[in-house]
Amino acid sequence: MNRAATQLAGVAFLGVLALLGYLAVAIYDKDFDDSVLVTLEADRVGSQLAPTAEVKVKGVPFGEVRAVRSTPSGAEIDLALDPAKIGQLPGNVSARLLPKTVFGERYVNLVLPARPVGALRAGDVITQDRSANAIELERVLGDLLPLLRAVQPEKLNSSLGAISLALDNRGKPLGDSIVQLQDLLAKLNPLLPQFKADITGLADAADVYTGAAPDILQALSDLSTTAKTIVDTRGDLGSLYSSVTGAAGNLNDFLRKNADNLIGVSAASRPSLELLSRYSPEFPCLFDAVNRLKPLMEKALGKGTNEPGLHVTLTVQDPRDKYVPGRDSPRYDATGGPKCYGGGAAPGGDLGPANSPGERQLVAEILRPSLGEVPDWSSVLIGPALRGTEVTVR
Repeated sequence: MNRAATQLAGVAFLGVLALLGYLAVAIYDKDFDDSVLVTLEADRVGSQLAPTAEVKVKGVPFGEVRAVRSTPSGAEIDLALDPAKIGQLPGNVSARLLPKTVFGERYVNLVLPARPVGALRAGDVITQDRSANAIELERVLGDLLPLLRAVQPEKLNSSLGAISLALDNRGKPLGDSIVQLQDLLAKLNPLLPQFKADITGLADAADVYTGAAPDILQALSDLSTTAKTIVDTRGDLGSLYSSVTGAAGNLNDFLRKNADNLIGVSAASRPSLELLSRYSPEFPCLFDAVNRLKPLMEKALGKGTNEPGLHVTLTVQDPRDKYVPGRDSPRYDATGGPKCYGGGAAPGGDLGPANSPGERQLVAEILRPSLGEVPDWSSVLIGPALRGTEVTVR
């Protein structure tokens, strides 16, 4: 082979190498792939989403990520979808960026809408799922990421291994415990309204004590003064307790020895006490009349003067007609029992005129305890004195 042929063969070999290199790069870059490209607009992707990441729909692979670009509003992600499957996706499909595992990279999960509209085509733009569930899931993953970064995988693995070992062959006891807990909660659940009412009542009581707190504190402050006084006089109190104890002992001995006598006296005194109880309503007016009678009698007898003795001006006069049987016979028809009739009043009302029946009855009742029965004309002597009138004998 001549020199020209050799050189031509070398150039051809280099061309073949270059062609193979190009084909390798083109195949790697999917230049010969007939995948359909669509664009996903996302707020952010983080560092876990890389080219060649999977694109799935309900766990079924539908393509892969070709490129990730940053934009002022977030990021744009080129998705290469299988042309044989893209016809199954509606035009209003949305996407979520989810991690494969706890520490794994993310992938694109296409979410089918409840009401599909149209069909997805090449060059269409897919928006990120912004539903309430997606936002909550994104927030959970965002809050979990710092924790996952702080957790050391080997230690987490050891902890999970220890938990697995602890739960090994203990499924039945754990299930029984869960069943018992469920039964307990079923019994506790009907009591929750009563528990709530008790908590409410406790809160109301706490409010009352809160309002009364100043008065309680003041009472405790005053009580501290009393307590200090008791402490200061504890010696006297000790003596008092000893004296009271001795007196109680003596009284106990006396009652033991005279129990029968005291019971007998009480039993014997009962009729007298019952009689006094019956006439007790008359005692106030009786004592009042005696108190008013004393200064009047002292004046009538000349106490404190140079002429002691009774000074009466007496005029005997029969204020009534002669006695008529049946008309003037005494009647015992008083009712109501013993009671007071007012200042000097008789059962019939007021005293009436001088030497009237009411006055004679009152005078007789006043004099009976000391003089016994007195004649009716005694009111002529005592009645004026009770009325505060001076009596002169002529």
